[in-house]
Amino acid sequence: MNKITVSDKFSLFDEEWTPKVIAESNGQLVKLAKGSGELVWHSHENEDELFLVFKGRLTIRLKDRDIVLGPGEMFVVPKGVEHCPLAEPDTHFMMIEPGSTQHTGSHQTKVTVAVDEQEWI
Repeated sequence: MNKITVSDKFSLFDEEWTPKVIAESNGQLVKLAKGSGELVWHSHENEDELFLVFKGRLTIRLKDRDIVLGPGEMFVVPKGVEHCPLAEPDTHFMMIEPGSTQHTGSHQTKVTVAVDEQEWI
């Protein structure tokens, strides 16, 4: 058990749209990611997904509206809701989600990172 300094963890990687796991609590994984541009439309049929922005601007595109998040703002995408994250260059954000959550749901692309391949930092 050690304290975690989130800003230090962000300094350990440069990859975009590649979740890095920093903690686990009651089956929930705390992940950090950086993003620029659009990820992919997808949903998580059985898991909610929480996004919390630390730097930049992250838009969570939904079919009926866009949720725009700046530093210190968060949004929970309910399970089963199709969404597409869109980030301004060099956006830093945290996700909290069950350990079983697939990166891009059932939609597999060249940027998809399998759950068992998501690196702990």
